[in-house]
Amino acid sequence: MLLNFIAAVRGLMNLKVKCPKCKKEVIWNNNKWRPFCSERCKMIDLGAWAKEDFKISDDTDHVTLEEGHPDDEDTV
Repeated sequence: MLLNFIAAVRGLMNLKVKCPKCKKEVIWNNNKWRPFCSERCKMIDLGAWAKEDFKISDDTDHVTLEEGHPDDEDTV
């Protein structure tokens, strides 16, 4: 069992992933820009988030704080 664990850890140390920006294959372990391949790809991605090219979906109805949320119940 210990040998299986050691083999798994060694496999993770050499794990290769693709940079989400440029798709270049990079080694995950000891990569200071992970999951990106370089600082350049990391900054390009950050800039895209800052320009709102990417957005996290919001499944809730847009309500103001004064209105409250439809799922909230008054317990007063």
